Amino acid sequence: MSFINYSSREINCKIVYYGPGLCGKTTNLQFIYNKTNPDLKGKMISLATETERTLFFDFLPLALGQIRGFKTRFHLYTVPGQVFYDASRKLILKGVDGVVFVADSQIERMEANLESMDNLRINLREQGYELEKIPFVIQYNKRDLPNAAPLDEMRRQLNTMGAVEFEACAQGGEGVFETLKAVAKGVLSDLKRLSR
Repeated sequence: MSFINYSSREINCKIVYYGPGLCGKTTNLQFIYNKTNPDLKGKMISLATETERTLFFDFLPLALGQIRGFKTRFHLYTVPGQVFYDASRKLILKGVDGVVFVADSQIERMEANLESMDNLRINLREQGYELEKIPFVIQYNKRDLPNAAPLDEMRRQLNTMGAVEFEACAQGGEGVFETLKAVAKGVLSDLKRLSR
């Protein structure tokens, strides 16, 4: 659920990057943060767990325009990939407006991708959301690796609902902004539909 700040005339939207451990969620956010105009972004906050980090920052993409005279501010989050941080994942999904699922393209990580996708569905359902009814984008990350699974196989197993999808190499930035723009566009079109 988007939060409207009437004093600053901003609509705040939450986008969560979800996926298995070490799939590239953090790399995506760091790339976006580093390439975003300093005047248009907040501070990056990093909450470290024993094995990985959860990141958060907000930014104001002026190019996306306004809705009824309100600017749109996006809050980007990553979830911890490890299953034993499930309580944190649930908490981060609260009030979500859009989700990016970052899949690790390495063949040996397919099981972890499937487990994480199932976990996403369950955690969304617990919050009263259906994955099919919120803006959702899949990013196939690490496509540059020699052990990357064939794209058709990844689609067949992970994209059963025909979501918008992108190939990526987050470390080099390929596909990172395309993924973000697609999910942001979905969130904005939901907002426009609801504001009518």
